Amino acid sequence: MELLHTLYEPAGDGPHPTIVALHGWGANGMDLLGLAPYFAEGQFLVLCPQGPVEVPLGPMVGYGWFPLTLDAPPDPAAFAAGVGQALRFIDAAVSRYPVDRSKLVVLGFSQGGVIAYALALAEPERFAGLVALSSWLPPSLLPTLPIGSRERLPTLVHHGTRDDLIDVSRGRESLEQLRRLQVPAAYREFDMGHEICGESLADLSTWLADKVLSPIVLLR
Repeated sequence: MELLHTLYEPAGDGPHPTIVALHGWGANGMDLLGLAPYFAEGQFLVLCPQGPVEVPLGPMVGYGWFPLTLDAPPDPAAFAAGVGQALRFIDAAVSRYPVDRSKLVVLGFSQGGVIAYALALAEPERFAGLVALSSWLPPSLLPTLPIGSRERLPTLVHHGTRDDLIDVSRGRESLEQLRRLQVPAAYREFDMGHEICGESLADLSTWLADKVLSPIVLLR
């Protein structure tokens, strides 16, 4: 597998419902792993790949998925490279680990959420859910998406009203774009900054249980 990653595996032989959790700019593969026991009481296998782009942070090094450009959309080639590496990681992970492919969720925080949007909106039939936390959906991504139905891609978007890195307005704009794509999205705002607070985590856990572990399937 190309990317370094961390792993939380629940008890039992599997296959397990699985979350691929993509960290934000300047973080690493350990960043979201501590949340794994709180996702639906630890019922999910959680894979946390580390982004391929090094981010100098003084004496330390963090990681990202594509270079950030101030007040500009991502460079298309760099963005495509980050999405491609995340996609190859998922392809390898579902073969290597006891993943229930019918209950595969892609989750991203901040910049990781942009990658999550790109993956799930391009192949909605592959994922049982999409979660974007404190993130944004770049308008430049929409014209690149294949034509197809996304009406069966349960999506959850969380944003903090005090987020000083990615303004809450960008979360609201993302929701409007999802609605135009006919994605069944739930949107929540919390009294928090650029983070995942306890209330947000509890709401996410309930959503995972309702939409992924025990979904209501509507017959047509």
